[in-house]
Amino acid sequence: MNEPLHLYLVLAMRKPAFKPEAGEAHQAFLDDLIGQDLLELTGPFTDGSGGAYILRAADLATAMRIAHSDPLHITGSSTLTVHEWRARRPVPKD
Repeated sequence: MNEPLHLYLVLAMRKPAFKPEAGEAHQAFLDDLIGQDLLELTGPFTDGSGGAYILRAADLATAMRIAHSDPLHITGSSTLTVHEWRARRPVPKD
């Protein structure tokens, strides 16, 4: 039986030396995560400072390994931080 996957919020904040080609490689990286069914949500911040994505992973170590294989991290274009996120959907009140 497979372990349940947990959610991890990855914040990617651009550094002054951001490389545009890293952004293009990052998109391919995200497409690969989609193909593996490991990406819940993704998107840029409207102020251009970076973006975030939500990973599905078995544990924090796995989420960190995945995030640290992101071209934004590898090229030093962005600072990535990973947080386990116990996200919940609000329950409507009657």
